[in-house]
Amino acid sequence: MKRIAIFGSGRGSNAKNIIEYFKFHKNISIKLMVTNKSGAGIITVGKENKIPTLIIEDHKQDLNDKILKTLTENLIDFVVLAGFLLKIPSTLINKFPNCIINIHPALLPKYGGKGMYGINVHKAVLKNNETVSGITIHFVNEDYDKGEIIFQAKCSVLPNDSPKLLSKKIQKLEHQFYPIIIEKLITNEH
Repeated sequence: MKRIAIFGSGRGSNAKNIIEYFKFHKNISIKLMVTNKSGAGIITVGKENKIPTLIIEDHKQDLNDKILKTLTENLIDFVVLAGFLLKIPSTLINKFPNCIINIHPALLPKYGGKGMYGINVHKAVLKNNETVSGITIHFVNEDYDKGEIIFQAKCSVLPNDSPKLLSKKIQKLEHQFYPIIIEKLITNEH
């Protein structure tokens, strides 16, 4: 049984979708939630699914010590970032080589980097009159959104799209593809 930890900072819709996908899986189980926001929706998602949640309070210290200890204690094999807004430290990346992935709401390498998340990405895409956007699932390395790309899916950007409407299109792609790619990575490569 491969054990996953999901890291998130927001509402938890991707986390909820991933948990549902793997609920009855024979070889993969969600065992831990991690968040840096005490009011994040991901905490409720964890409680509803009886999955323990670690809340990081001291970002610098906890990311290096508390998380690593908790991941080890929970025998975590794979880390999935689902809207987690903190940079993952190199100690964690080194402990889980090619076992930490992220989903980004744009087609990297465009619209990546520090501060490029959520609605900020969609506003930038629309401001630049892009005709296509999408999602990028990638391995996490020491640089924001620069890890090796695993998978991308596209959607059209229409002239009358608002950031909110584009966000809904992107979220649909996230929910459709993220669990499938996680499963493929874990069952084929780990």
